[in-house]
Amino acid sequence: MELSFPDIEGPVAQRGIGVIAPFDLALERELWRWAPLDVSLHLARTPYEPVPVSLTMAELVSNPAHLTAATRDVLHVEPEVVAYLCTSGSFIKGLAYERSLRDTICAAGARDAVTTSGALVEAIRHLDITRVSVLTPYDEILTNKLRDFLAEAGCTVIRSDHLGLGGGIWKVNYRTIAERIVGADDPDAQAIFVSCTNLPTYDVIEPLEKALGKPVLTANQLTMWACLGRMKLPMMGPGKWLLNVF
Repeated sequence: MELSFPDIEGPVAQRGIGVIAPFDLALERELWRWAPLDVSLHLARTPYEPVPVSLTMAELVSNPAHLTAATRDVLHVEPEVVAYLCTSGSFIKGLAYERSLRDTICAAGARDAVTTSGALVEAIRHLDITRVSVLTPYDEILTNKLRDFLAEAGCTVIRSDHLGLGGGIWKVNYRTIAERIVGADDPDAQAIFVSCTNLPTYDVIEPLEKALGKPVLTANQLTMWACLGRMKLPMMGPGKWLLNVF
């Protein structure tokens, strides 16, 4: 049998984003929902650590040696940018440490680098936000570290709430997340930041932004926004305040 495909072209040429994820990430599908058709995500994970979600875990999963190894694992597919997809691991020691993580990724061979907390700083500066409310799934210690990080970046946390979870963060349902976001809001806050790349948020962003009249910024959203911005590509999905900023 002779086959002919005169009208078929493709596949669509792909542009890559390397993603370094903590070992417990369960939301790969949410990441893909932010990506245009011509963008592929190439994931590597940090080694398993037998500890609950905590300051200790954040320190372990942000070990520069792990980031170096994970970066090298994705370089062969030539990503245009490599993202460290972890909020707590990139905010626990302040702005200088966040910058050092990006430097580590680039030193390992990446063309460009993003971290989730670095993307948060980029977003609040792009949107000229100086007052936020915060919701996290963490304990109080980690949540306070986020407050300190934002303060160093020139942004005051007006109100915060935390779920106090030591694991299984991806299992929290949308109703609970939406209710806690609304509860964490404050009239003086210019935006709400929802921390943690393992907390599902995609489908609650748009209805909550309409209801609250302000940006609802989430960890996976901001990471993808910062990566796509470096590629001069639009972000798919909800987040009207962030669309076409770059």
